[in-house]
Amino acid sequence: MCGIAGIFGFSGQHVNLVAVARMTTAMASRGPDGEGHWQSDDGRLSLGHRRLSIIDLNRRSDQPLHSQDGRYSIVFNGEIYNYRELRRNLEAKGSIFRTESDTEVILELFRVRGKSMFCELRGMFAFTIWDSLERRLFLVRDPYGIKPLYYFLSTKYIQFASQVKALVAGGVAGSPDPAAIVGFHLFGSIPEPYTYLDTVKSLPSGHYLEISDRGSAKIESYSLISEIINLRDYKESLYLEHHKPVREALLDSVKAHLVSDLPVGLFLSAGIDSGALLGLMRDATASQISCLTLAFDEFQSSRDDEATIAAQVARQYGADHHVHCMTRDDFLADLPLFFAAMDQPTIDGVNTYFISKAAKEIGLKIAISGLGGDELFGGYPSFRHIPRDVARVKLLRMGCDATASDWQSLPRSGRSGHIEPKIEALFRYGASFEGAYLARRCVFTPQELPGVMDRDLAIAGLTKLQPLEHIGAQTRQKSRSSFGHVALLESTIYMRNQLLRDTDWAAMAHSLEVRTPLVDSFLLRKLSPHFQSDANRIDKSTLATAPETPLPDSVTRRPKSGFSTPLHQWLQHENALGGWRDSPTLRRKGTKWAKRWAFSVSQQFFGAI
Repeated sequence: MCGIAGIFGFSGQHVNLVAVARMTTAMASRGPDGEGHWQSDDGRLSLGHRRLSIIDLNRRSDQPLHSQDGRYSIVFNGEIYNYRELRRNLEAKGSIFRTESDTEVILELFRVRGKSMFCELRGMFAFTIWDSLERRLFLVRDPYGIKPLYYFLSTKYIQFASQVKALVAGGVAGSPDPAAIVGFHLFGSIPEPYTYLDTVKSLPSGHYLEISDRGSAKIESYSLISEIINLRDYKESLYLEHHKPVREALLDSVKAHLVSDLPVGLFLSAGIDSGALLGLMRDATASQISCLTLAFDEFQSSRDDEATIAAQVARQYGADHHVHCMTRDDFLADLPLFFAAMDQPTIDGVNTYFISKAAKEIGLKIAISGLGGDELFGGYPSFRHIPRDVARVKLLRMGCDATASDWQSLPRSGRSGHIEPKIEALFRYGASFEGAYLARRCVFTPQELPGVMDRDLAIAGLTKLQPLEHIGAQTRQKSRSSFGHVALLESTIYMRNQLLRDTDWAAMAHSLEVRTPLVDSFLLRKLSPHFQSDANRIDKSTLATAPETPLPDSVTRRPKSGFSTPLHQWLQHENALGGWRDSPTLRRKGTKWAKRWAFSVSQQFFGAI
């Protein structure tokens, strides 16, 4: 797990190695174990790297790394879990390796197979490969988008890095993007490919960017979640019995995610996802497992208290359990550091930031997270609500014209009459899965935006973003089941743009690598038959019984609470985050805490809008 950066100049344009050094310095927490820089002989390409040593701790694996023939160079962020298998196959065909790293396997596989090798990589990754013979640069990102990669492209050069703030440190300037501002207020995070700067874009997940010596650039997909989740090449009769094939697929993913030269810990909540992963980790290894739970005084003796049940699960699987108690004072003391580490505005990340800090304090460099279980096994209420909403809205709207496609008709008030904003949004947009998802998931509805930002800015951002079209673009290949359709929406909107991105920056702020066995394209491929039919679907009970020793009833019968923090309580009393009190819309009694928190985060990034 690392940070990468670089600049490539077009048509004779020399680049500044100092700018790359500034970018890697800005990402020091992503790689405290080493820093490397390299510049091509002609001065047109500079690469930089920060290293967090996880696999092959020897300095021989420091980056940038070059192929033995000198043709290819790479900087890589992430982990490839099947690199040993790929290496064995390459060695059988004559390849020779100098290191034990997964980085060298990527480089050699590219030398042998070219672009076709991208889909062979199992893991989380963002990397850049330079071909000095063909004079081409490749930027590549994993199918789920677990690892970020951002770039600034001009007529003279391309500049890229693992963080937007690193690009800014390297001299990239820009203005706040209206589509990003609106996207953040709608979704609670900025949807890719947008970033908070209009000059910087995120490389889309499952895509690669190929750039020639003269600056011609093309972005192409190589592996999309929508394609994997809708695979048709399966025999349905093989999946009539859920448990065995699902358990085998889950155990295979957990084993792959344990590949490391260092101990691997676990974030343990009181929920099914992390508890099942602990059980599967116990099935996969005889090593002692350290797990960590975040606890809060405000949650004691309530349904949100994770510590008591997590301790029970840890005892059941013989894990070494650490409970970190966090207070409001801890939160306030770290708040400036928290916002400094936040690479893009988001309403999430608090829990991951502080549990990652606690993990670092007990000496962990790697932790497993249960992220992805709700998207894979239908754990969100959206799996029930959205199909029902679509059916009801279609019935209600028969004979009515309520498409609301004209953004110029936005009301100046955040409310329309006495109708609750989300109910109004559901009636306006809920006749499709994409529209119902927007209405259900939005922080602010489109009609509320003029109440929390400049009206012209809201219209400009909505016009550029086109939220319904944006959501629809993620699900262009429709699923044959409502379960598969919602799973695709949750995976490519909420999880990709918020949960995965926040896990990356919040954990990397503490030099911690977080792995997600339930967010794995190889696992999704094996489970794809269950997304083809609502009658053949899997659910959380399938996950809970996957370990040899199933999870106890105290976990499986516990109401879903999520990996939550008492942020809404802290917001009520903290003056530093009290800007929302100046907004009549946000002062209203009953306003959701997420709206007030979103407003506070927005002020940190965009100021008064």
